Amino acid sequence: MKLPSLIQTLANRRIGIMLPLGFASGLPLALTAGTLQAWLTVVGLDLKTIGIFTLVGLPYALKFLWAPLMDRVVPPWLGRRRGWMLVMQLGVAIGLAAMAVTGPGDRPEILGMLALVVAFLSASLDIVFDAYRTDVLLRPERGFGAAVWVNGYRCALLMASAGALLLAGHIGWQNTYLLLAGLMATGVVTIFLSPEPSEPCATPASLAEAVGGPLKELFSRPGVLGLLALIVFYKIGDAVAASLQTAFLIGGLGFSVSEVGYVKGLGLAATLIGALAGGVAMAKLGMVRSLLIFGLLQAVSNLGFMWLAWMGKSYAALTASILIENVTGGMGTAAFVALIMSLCDHRYTATQFALLSSLEALGRVFSGRPSADLVELVGWTQFFLWSFLIALPGIWLVWALRAQLHQDAGRDATARAGSADL
Repeated sequence: MKLPSLIQTLANRRIGIMLPLGFASGLPLALTAGTLQAWLTVVGLDLKTIGIFTLVGLPYALKFLWAPLMDRVVPPWLGRRRGWMLVMQLGVAIGLAAMAVTGPGDRPEILGMLALVVAFLSASLDIVFDAYRTDVLLRPERGFGAAVWVNGYRCALLMASAGALLLAGHIGWQNTYLLLAGLMATGVVTIFLSPEPSEPCATPASLAEAVGGPLKELFSRPGVLGLLALIVFYKIGDAVAASLQTAFLIGGLGFSVSEVGYVKGLGLAATLIGALAGGVAMAKLGMVRSLLIFGLLQAVSNLGFMWLAWMGKSYAALTASILIENVTGGMGTAAFVALIMSLCDHRYTATQFALLSSLEALGRVFSGRPSADLVELVGWTQFFLWSFLIALPGIWLVWALRAQLHQDAGRDATARAGSADL
């Protein structure tokens, strides 16, 4: 595609709203995960307790359970997708403000419960965002729209991690959470500016249809268990390495909160470059080869943290490790989103997308406590070596299932083309 045609394709409201909506989707995740982990580390909680707090992310792994309900029930305002988006974004903002007011204090379990509520609302927001993105983007725009969305999402993660760490060093943790809760207003404003889909999707006639249809279609496919295993294992190594990364940098190596925040801030440019490079490369390499190459690069980036653990408190090694992780992470995420989209039946995108992305979240949610035990057993250096080895089965599954992945990608393209002709 020539540059003028590309610019013309991108210059529309459907693409433009993907950036702020992606930002609103990504902001709560870090505030209930890595940033919360930093807060708890600073106030002196032990590593095993912090590992338990990683279970706060459980709703991201279970969101498929209530996704059919959000497909079936239509709020009395702004339609089925935008109505739910408004309710959940307001709920997330209120929940983050409540976390700020409460703080760890003498009873950190209260903060943990509030974080769990925010994670539930955020996971619900992801459900409806994924459905809306699929409904509103025209077929030729989906690749560009997904790339813009990922950039917004990654910017939010960095804002809520690096930005939050830098802010906390100047204005304190509670004020930082209040400020970031206010940033959710950008998503609320965007909802009112967002268009309705040009071809509204039919609402399931019953809750039974909303639940049974997507599951029946998915599990009727040959080799479905292998595909589900691929979803679980493709980013498991990345999840293990990231599960205690902030605690490693601050508590393990002795970097200050501000130092970690500054270096993670540099990762923003690296993330955007990685996402753009991944998008361009995928257009030439295809999905399967991109999954293989990006998955391998993603796994190798974990060895950068093994090198950092061996080097000790080295700012050069810290910077290199963070930059490499962000570049490869952006590329791997782009390929993984494309994988999930290719596996979804267009009739049941909301529920199937929620189910498949929930499986991927299992590694991120349940890796915290075992990772803490592994660190105590073998130390940080060998821990990051293990995170590299754990990533290899996911890459092997891509190779083993390459023929089926090509077939599913072809089926998805045919189904979308068929629906566009109706």
